[in-house]
Amino acid sequence: MSLASQISPQAAPAGAADRAGKRAATMDRRTALFRETAGDKWRRVALGMVWSLRPKRVGKLLPLARVWLSDLVAPRKGVPEANAHGNGEFAGMVHDLAPATLIAAYRRGLYPKGHFGPLKWVSPRERCVLLFPDYHISRRIRSIMRQDKFTVTFDRDFEGVIKACAGRRAGRWHLTWITLRIMQAYAELYDAGYVHSFEVWDKEGQLVGGGYGVAVGSVFVIESQFSRDPNTSKIGFSVLNWHLARWGFVLGDNKDATPTALQMGFRMISRAEYLRDLAAGLEREGKSGRWEVEAGPKMVADWHPEKSAQGVAHRSTTD
Repeated sequence: MSLASQISPQAAPAGAADRAGKRAATMDRRTALFRETAGDKWRRVALGMVWSLRPKRVGKLLPLARVWLSDLVAPRKGVPEANAHGNGEFAGMVHDLAPATLIAAYRRGLYPKGHFGPLKWVSPRERCVLLFPDYHISRRIRSIMRQDKFTVTFDRDFEGVIKACAGRRAGRWHLTWITLRIMQAYAELYDAGYVHSFEVWDKEGQLVGGGYGVAVGSVFVIESQFSRDPNTSKIGFSVLNWHLARWGFVLGDNKDATPTALQMGFRMISRAEYLRDLAAGLEREGKSGRWEVEAGPKMVADWHPEKSAQGVAHRSTTD
C-alpha cells in the first residue's frame, strides 16, 4: 500500500488548514504591531528634521540634495552601485522595497535608511565588521550566561523583535529608521528566508532582548538589537555569533561603529575592503531555511573563538 493511500482524506487538508491558520495569525499580529499614530508620525518627522540639522549631520545635507536632485532629473529604478556618486555615502534613492530589490542592494553593499521622507540607498565610507575569530565575550557576560537565567531562540518572534527594536530607548531621542514601511518590507524578507531574528527570553517566558539581520551568502548584516533587561542583547548576540561561525559565515557587518561593537572585536574597514570581503562571502552559501539554536548561553559562555581557526567549537548541544 502506498504512503499516499494510507493518509485519510481529512489528514492532508488538516495540515494545509493548520498552515493557513498560522499564516493568518502571523498577519493579524503584524497588523496589530506594525502601527504608528498620526502623533507618532509627526513627532518622528520633527525629531528627524532636528537630528539632520545637528552639527555632525548637517554636512550630509548637500550631498544628499545632489543625489535627490539627480534622481528627480533622471530617476534610476534599479539598484545603484555602492560608489554611484563617488566617495559619498548616498548611492541613490529607493524606489521600491520588494524582497528581490533589497537582496540585490545588500549584495552590492547597500541598505535603505531614512527617518522621514524618501528612503536612501546608503553605503558608508567605512564599515564596522567582525571576523569571527576576533569576537570577544567579556567575563561579566560569560558569568551571566552561565547562570541559566535566559534562553535564546532564533526565528521565533520576528514581529516582536522588530517592533521592540523600533521602540523607545532609555535616555535617547525616540527617533528610528525602523518605520512601518521598513517593518513591512523586512517582514516580507523574513518570509522569503533572508531575514533572521534572535530572541532572548527570561524564566517567565518574557521577551527581554533580541535583534535581527539579513543573511546574504555567508555574510550577516546586523540591522538592530534591543534589551529590556541589562546585557540581554549581548547574550543573544554572542549565541548568534557562535552559530554564524559554526555555519561557515565569513563576516558579520554591524554597518556603523558603536562602543559595544568595538569592545566585542568589531573593527573599521574601508568601503573598498568591505566590498572585496562581501564579494568573497557571496561565493559561499550561508545557512538556509529557518534557523534553530544548536548551543545555548551556558555552552557559548565557554567559547573562545581565538583558539579555533574557524572561530567556533566543533560540537553541538542545546543547553
